[in-house]
Amino acid sequence: MQKRRPKRIHKMRGRRSAGYGFSAGHRASGQRGGKGMAGSKKHLYIKLVTENPRYFGKHGFKRPQKVVEEKTTMNIGQIDAMADRLVEMGVATTKGGRYRVDVSRLGVDKVLGAGKVTHKIDLIGVREISEAARTKVVEAGGTVDLPVDTE
Repeated sequence: MQKRRPKRIHKMRGRRSAGYGFSAGHRASGQRGGKGMAGSKKHLYIKLVTENPRYFGKHGFKRPQKVVEEKTTMNIGQIDAMADRLVEMGVATTKGGRYRVDVSRLGVDKVLGAGKVTHKIDLIGVREISEAARTKVVEAGGTVDLPVDTE
């Protein structure tokens, strides 16, 4: 009866590991644990989760476009800083040290409260305004004229 022996290596006989890497291994992808995504849900799971934690499952939420409402905003500090330029543009008027700014002509939907208010500003044509912006305008001696809702 014939003995079964492993196949004799004919190539790379002068190398210590016969081309299988620094330590014992194999030329194919067995030393790496598989090609591509092989083993990603088995023996390479921890590696995949640490390198790419969002790989498994769905993440996040996308709002329907009919619900999304785009608003153009501007801070009250920007309006205050641009007060003289707005008068030159014809968007605002000045009378007795007070600036009367038509916010609707600027194309702004909502006025936000960031920045300082150093002038007396009367805002007209405002669709929406934050509480911080309203407080800053009133404390500086200005007024806010909101349109009356006809709903």
